[in-house]
Amino acid sequence: MQPEDARYLKRKVKGGNIDVHPTEKALVVHYEVEATILGEMGDAMLGERKECQKIIRLKSLNANTDVASLARKVVEECKLIHPSKLAEVEQLLYYLQNRRESPPGREKRERISKPKDPPPFEGMEIDEIANINDIEDYIELLYEDIPDKVRGSALILQLARNPDNLEELLQNETALGALARVLREDWKQSVELATNIIYIFFCFSSFSQFHGLITHYKIGALCMNIIDHELKRHDLWQEELHKKKKSSLEDDADNQVLKKDFEKTYKKYQGLVIKQEQLLRVAFYLLLNLAEDTRTELKMRNKNIVHMLVKSLDRENFELLILVMSFLKKLSVFVENKNDMVELNIIEKLSKLVPCEHEDLLNITLRLLLNLSFDTGLRNKMVQVGLLPKLTALIGIENHKQIVMCILYHVTMDDRFKSMFAYTDCIPQLMKMLFECAEEHIDMELISFCINLASNKRNAQLICEGNGLKMLMKRAFKFKDSLLMKMIRNVSQHEGESKNLFIDYVGDLAAQINSNESEEFVIECLGTLANLTVPDLDWELVLKEYDLVPFLKDKLKPGSTEDDLVLEVVIMIGTVSMDDSCAAMLAKSGIIPALIELLNAKQEDDEFVCQIVYVFYQMVFHQATRDVIIKETRILFE
Repeated sequence: MQPEDARYLKRKVKGGNIDVHPTEKALVVHYEVEATILGEMGDAMLGERKECQKIIRLKSLNANTDVASLARKVVEECKLIHPSKLAEVEQLLYYLQNRRESPPGREKRERISKPKDPPPFEGMEIDEIANINDIEDYIELLYEDIPDKVRGSALILQLARNPDNLEELLQNETALGALARVLREDWKQSVELATNIIYIFFCFSSFSQFHGLITHYKIGALCMNIIDHELKRHDLWQEELHKKKKSSLEDDADNQVLKKDFEKTYKKYQGLVIKQEQLLRVAFYLLLNLAEDTRTELKMRNKNIVHMLVKSLDRENFELLILVMSFLKKLSVFVENKNDMVELNIIEKLSKLVPCEHEDLLNITLRLLLNLSFDTGLRNKMVQVGLLPKLTALIGIENHKQIVMCILYHVTMDDRFKSMFAYTDCIPQLMKMLFECAEEHIDMELISFCINLASNKRNAQLICEGNGLKMLMKRAFKFKDSLLMKMIRNVSQHEGESKNLFIDYVGDLAAQINSNESEEFVIECLGTLANLTVPDLDWELVLKEYDLVPFLKDKLKPGSTEDDLVLEVVIMIGTVSMDDSCAAMLAKSGIIPALIELLNAKQEDDEFVCQIVYVFYQMVFHQATRDVIIKETRILFE
């Protein structure tokens, strides 16, 4: 084709997937450019199609950024992103906002659920700057001896760490095939070589569309074999180190020589461990990325990935531990994996990391404990290994308090453990949080935890200390908070001094019952009143002053309201029926026939039957009500 034949150039751009950048605070937009040269008559003379990427760097994105507004701005300014992808962009930005910093030296810190990318490894950096145009030279190095293979793989790794080069590397089957072959054949010859090559494939694993490539070369299975081998090597190193340490402590003439030998071995061991942990970290991270696919994750489980990860918890490298915890957390949502963790005594290992000076590691450890705390046996284990006081000590730390309260809430689901909280400073801290809460609604985690704690007598006494009950009542009535009132109701169920404190609030509680408040709030107020079996309380006066008898009778009609409220009304009647004059008042009002009608309607519901029978049990103690029951009904004879 001559230049004069080309009259027009038609360029078509088609948007594709959007990903987060693996190391930077940026979005990676994939798109396709199709260029077609048209002839004089408008017919296509020559065409070319190319896959491209655009990186949108978001330097201003921080914890305070309005993600929704930023997402709209990105979509408006980047014509490669269709407006229909606004929600997806917002989700990716939210992820970036919470992701913590990547390799050391960067300005941002990466999110716990996605651990830091491995940094350039110590002792493996090379002075050369890799160039994508020289890729064939680097491939040739992979056919030389080990030092050249290490150098060649390091140069290719430089290229792979730039996401812009991944597409081009993907097209180079010779390079990828050579890398996979060298890893398979020579990984035992050089830790540096194995680490470099796994890292190259890790760079591909950061993008879901490249997972097929990694599967094709069976890199995942190879990584698992390498990890297993390295963990066994570490056991042998430790065994040898232990023997030399033991020998160096023996009192004989060669003691100094043995000590020096031990020190030399220990230094060598430290160097080996550093390199090995770099290899483990990048291999585990690659597997974590591949585990996006649950079918791949299942294959890993069948190859004992849980055992490898739990065994790695004995390490001291924070970055490796964060990665291992992240992987275990992901796996723990499946019961089979959780059962494997139980067999490996994971709770004992995790308890050693609580508390921990490394904040990110502590946070991901707590998140894993939260997942495991859904299992009753593991909750028991947490208490046995002494995690309870350790966890309660973290409630006051902003970054951890929500997760900690969720774990402790699960612990309080078992009545055996509720009393243990009375011997920690947990309850004063929780009360402080309740009183300092400026919002109308208290955090669900906090109030749920408090509700469970309040069902224990000793805890209830601690809650009421000082002005505790007064402040709770004040807040509950101000915001008509049904959950806070549920906590108060739990406090009111315990005999002793705490119950007597409620006498001052009987009028306030009774006033809520005939009000137009939400049914949930009325139920809790009614339930609290029903718990107040206090001898000094004049129930007759309360019923008259707040005109409660018509309310109680009206709610007994089958179908008049929700069963929860009807049941509380029955329980309330049972409480006030202990008073002779109240029982007579209720009998005159016609409540007894209403109770019998309700009993007939609810005879299949054991709870209703039990509570209604209890009301009659209380009423037969009084002459007036006993006569009504016998004369006006045939309940005793049917």
